[in-house]
Amino acid sequence: MQFTSFADFLNMGGYGFFVWLSFGVSGALLVLLMLSTKFSHKNIRTDIAKQIKREAKLKKAAELSKIPQEVSDES
Repeated sequence: MQFTSFADFLNMGGYGFFVWLSFGVSGALLVLLMLSTKFSHKNIRTDIAKQIKREAKLKKAAELSKIPQEVSDES
């Protein structure tokens, strides 16, 4: 399709409102998807870091609880 002016291009043969609205909605949804993914990725990384700290803390507590038992077994 060939347009004679920029206004005709924007009008899209009378369907410009629907065409540009669909482009706008699609673009907005893509931006929202990217932002959602970014925040979700950040939250997942934070949760993983918390889990690693929790596991290290539990491991340290387990090691500390074994030490008195070993000392009492030796005497």
